[in-house]
Amino acid sequence: MEFSMIKEILAREPKYRLVQVNQAIFSDLAESWDEVTALPKKLRETLQAECPLEINAELSLSDDKDTAKALIRLADGKFIETVLMRHEDGRNTVCVSCMVGCPMKCAFCATGEMGLLRKLTADEIITQVLFFSRFLKKENARVGSVVFMGMGEPFLNYDNVMQAVRILNNPECFGIGARHISISTCGIFDGIRKLTTEDIAVNLAISLHAPNDEVRRKIMPVAEGYTIAELLTVIDEYIAKTRRKVMFEYLLIDGVNDTDEMARELATILKHKLCVVNLIQYNDTGAFVASSHNRMNRFKEILEKAKIEVTMRYRFGRDIKGACGQLATGRN
Repeated sequence: MEFSMIKEILAREPKYRLVQVNQAIFSDLAESWDEVTALPKKLRETLQAECPLEINAELSLSDDKDTAKALIRLADGKFIETVLMRHEDGRNTVCVSCMVGCPMKCAFCATGEMGLLRKLTADEIITQVLFFSRFLKKENARVGSVVFMGMGEPFLNYDNVMQAVRILNNPECFGIGARHISISTCGIFDGIRKLTTEDIAVNLAISLHAPNDEVRRKIMPVAEGYTIAELLTVIDEYIAKTRRKVMFEYLLIDGVNDTDEMARELATILKHKLCVVNLIQYNDTGAFVASSHNRMNRFKEILEKAKIEVTMRYRFGRDIKGACGQLATGRN
């Protein structure tokens, strides 16, 4: 999908054509220009030839049908994965990728093993949400939230990610509220500071995964460049300027970062911060062993006793390699 090309073609048309096209793409969710009969036939033919609406994707469904993973083939032949998570309360969340692969090489993440092949354009990011919007249309449902937690580091593709965010938020496009859009980063300072200045109040999530520098450096190479104390200083600046709660993601790995002592360390460094900790059980990528449910519950109890807000993420799509840290196309 090349929305920029569509706009170039429509530049030669009356202004109302853009309204009609946005309606067709984002509301009617047309899958072919032949369906868009409000447009003149000649214009439809031009659009079909230069920027077709078809999305080349393979779909996998989890056994419980709560998760769908799409393997999308891009125009240059490269592949990305994106995931739809269907919650018990009826909410539908799409986890989007922002890169083909990832340069961060976190030890617990299969995507990092791919390395960085290239960054995605805003159009390629939006295509992932469009694909699942069409999928849900068949059930009279819609995408309610989007998380940038798929393949890649969003703040190393900042401009394209934010351009995609604005399309997601635009009432004439997807119309997804800013508070239903979340961006996760492993701690890119420049990106966090830029987000502080944006006029769109999306959620910020930090992939922390350790309470101290020694442990974090073992599993996250990005931590070699700065300390947790430095990261938290930047987060404090963000909170002070935006007054928005920050989510700290913490993947629990057996014998690595899940001890009682580490829970108490985590509680200490996050004390009095406007934040919530999201505990995630490690999903198998062949590198580690997941913490037990008992260990996770104990970790959670320690944080709660220290007055730290905690949630535990339900594990979507493990049977189709669609859970947190498991995205790796195997095709590139």
